[in-house]
Amino acid sequence: MAAGVLSNRVDRKDLAAGDHIYSWRAAYLYAHHGIYVGDEMVIHFTRATGQEIGTGTFLDSFLLSSSPGSDEGAGPPCQRCGPLVVRGRDGGVAMSCLDCFLHGGGLYLFHYAVSPAFFLAKARGGTCTLAASDPGHVVVHRARYLLDKGFGAYSLFKNNCEDFAIYCKTGLLVETAFSVGRSGQLASLTAAFSAVASSPLRFLTTSASGLAIVSTGMYCVGRYVSDMGVRRDVVKVPVQNLVAQTQTSAVEAEEVTSETAATETTVAAADGASSPAR
Repeated sequence: MAAGVLSNRVDRKDLAAGDHIYSWRAAYLYAHHGIYVGDEMVIHFTRATGQEIGTGTFLDSFLLSSSPGSDEGAGPPCQRCGPLVVRGRDGGVAMSCLDCFLHGGGLYLFHYAVSPAFFLAKARGGTCTLAASDPGHVVVHRARYLLDKGFGAYSLFKNNCEDFAIYCKTGLLVETAFSVGRSGQLASLTAAFSAVASSPLRFLTTSASGLAIVSTGMYCVGRYVSDMGVRRDVVKVPVQNLVAQTQTSAVEAEEVTSETAATETTVAAADGASSPAR
């Protein structure tokens, strides 16, 4: 574990089924996460290429969670895993071979049940957590179950690939709707923003070194209290219950959309009927 402070990089021969792995994208700007299920295959949560955020801007193609070379219509399909199939309109769970998942990047292992000192030494978020992992066979079961049933709609800020992998490893979900999800990458970004822009403590010092110490301290505290291993707003949810909740929410959302569309149609028809002839 000591070597992991400097780098989480591993060799593929050292992987075990149920490992949470990731690979850096866009010059180490962010990482894509998945669950290794054995036989050189990875289950991961993704959107189709060019749709990662869903903003309709160039940012959608800048952030890639899927592997362009294995997407349908983006080139010859992989001979091992075929074209990447994302079932949901808003993203879904897919299975790819390890090579397609890495997309030419390095292979890294996400660490669980680390000590607070180790966690804070890994200044970059999205690499480890204080939360404990469940046994490998339980992790693989969750990943395969969600591959078949789905993990809800992809959301960069609330339900992304790291959130998926952490849930598969721990079974933990965040109860409060207003907080950041399970992603350590986004927790780090939020902590950094709070340390630099939002902390009133930055006014307690005027020196550059003092400001650096205060900002670093606030960043570390922000990351620590956002971690799944210490948060109080998390609950263990069986995968069957999670899928049932997700499907119920999807049905309710669809009903609301249908009712809204029907109401708008009725109002439009009424307005047309009441308009005076010209």
